[in-house]
Amino acid sequence: MVRANMLTAFDFDATVRLQDDIPLRFDSFFSTISILGRFEYTFGAFVFALLFRRRILGIIPFFLFGFAHVIELIGKTILEHPGPPRMFLRSQFGDFPGLYVFTNGSYPSGHSLRIVFLSIVFTYFIFNFKRLPKHIRFALFALIFAVFFIMLISRVSLGEHWTTDVIGGSLLGASFAFLALIFL
Repeated sequence: MVRANMLTAFDFDATVRLQDDIPLRFDSFFSTISILGRFEYTFGAFVFALLFRRRILGIIPFFLFGFAHVIELIGKTILEHPGPPRMFLRSQFGDFPGLYVFTNGSYPSGHSLRIVFLSIVFTYFIFNFKRLPKHIRFALFALIFAVFFIMLISRVSLGEHWTTDVIGGSLLGASFAFLALIFL
């Protein structure tokens, strides 16, 4: 459906509505949150979390995380789905490599893939860490959900992705995360 441009009107309307509803004053905050979704930061957080697991099968989720990114790049190359025009771009930080090195394809969103993958895996870790008091676990769940939600909204609000890109990246991230949970 994405390749056939069947959702182009939906993407355009969703972006316009979201940008109309979210004031410009949130752009700096969203841009800062978007930095946390870059590969180098999410990769570091994932490696750090896996070090605490100390299980030999913990290496498999690491490779699944990498393979999900290979699928993302293949999707961006094969589907040839261009991102929103620059007139929608509201990102505050255009430093290297963020907005200088990119593929012409926009589908699926790598930020969405990473944040959904890590949200599911970290929620699983926290849920299974029984020594944490319930109120701390609840606060951590709320924090994960807040970052997850803000990241997904920011991708469209900042004009860096269409809504379908975010949905596709989220589905890709969720599928690989649930597969990774088998080995955790």
